[in-house]
Amino acid sequence: MQINRTYTSRGTSIDVASIGAFGSQFADKMFVMKYNEGLGWHDAAIRDFEPFVLSPASLVFHYAQEIFEGQKAYKWEDGRIVLFRPEMNVDRFNKSAERMCMPVIDEEFFMRILMETTWENRDWIPQKDGYSLYIRPTMIATEPVLGVRPSSEYIFFIINSPIGHYFSEGYKPVNILVSDGYVRAVQGGVGEAKTGGNYAASLRIMKDARKKGFTQVLWLDGRENRYIEEVGTMNMCFIREGKLVTPALTGSILHGVTRDSVMVLARHMGIDVEETRLDIDEVCRDIDSGKITECFGCGTACVISPISGLCFREKIHTVDGGKIGKITQSVYDYLTGIQYGKIKDDFGWIREVTELSG
Repeated sequence: MQINRTYTSRGTSIDVASIGAFGSQFADKMFVMKYNEGLGWHDAAIRDFEPFVLSPASLVFHYAQEIFEGQKAYKWEDGRIVLFRPEMNVDRFNKSAERMCMPVIDEEFFMRILMETTWENRDWIPQKDGYSLYIRPTMIATEPVLGVRPSSEYIFFIINSPIGHYFSEGYKPVNILVSDGYVRAVQGGVGEAKTGGNYAASLRIMKDARKKGFTQVLWLDGRENRYIEEVGTMNMCFIREGKLVTPALTGSILHGVTRDSVMVLARHMGIDVEETRLDIDEVCRDIDSGKITECFGCGTACVISPISGLCFREKIHTVDGGKIGKITQSVYDYLTGIQYGKIKDDFGWIREVTELSG
């Protein structure tokens, strides 16, 4: 499919000092294409960043048929622009589409879209460690009909946002509130799809948590309200007796790209890795006894976020004095070293973005 270029903007250089809160500033060009049942995907274009005109009856507004992804582009010291494991994001996007009864996108064409849109917005990529261009591919249902069924029309688009650290604290330990009552997702639901409804379910308790001084909320499983699943924006990892332990993927936890990368790197560093069910009471006891010495979250937005403690049923369980652990720091340094071109990529994760013909 031909990708048309219809934008009038000609780019600008981003000033790192002008970057505000995460996801609050946007590059001036976006990618858009449409889908119609019987016709397929069509009208692919890179155009000016601008509002959509949608019918108030569009299905996305009423029945939440929507999915998205989150990934980053980095600008290295030598000026090269790279993506990190984009194939995993493409695969996960299509799996989310299948779960939400939406059309998939050819993987080769999807990669081309990512490359070309990133290249067109290359001047918006901050060239500084800790900064990057956030990439948000999204699909929404647009058929104007009030009926509970899959849409026959969709819009797929990609917007970009120059960003720094996800949390206002930066790379510092944060306290997490464990949800004891509210649940995010259940097995058999849409927890492992990256769809907006999963995040909307977190807003009420997130608001309460922040009022109490907590940065994020840790969800427990929806059946027994006992086993650790994930934080609203990241997967969870613990260092227990020198082993990296993370909740097993049970169907209600997002298949994190950063989670997978952390496990690969840990094994490469000689650290044993275990995916298992983690009972919250046992985890709290292990933190208090010193059996668990480190805790961190991992996700595309935050990369690695050290966790100083978990608050469960009004009691805070502080992890090893609340400091950043040695393994946490080592994994963070290794991962970001690859992403920013400081450390050789021995895993085939980096994809360089170059100018392509339309």
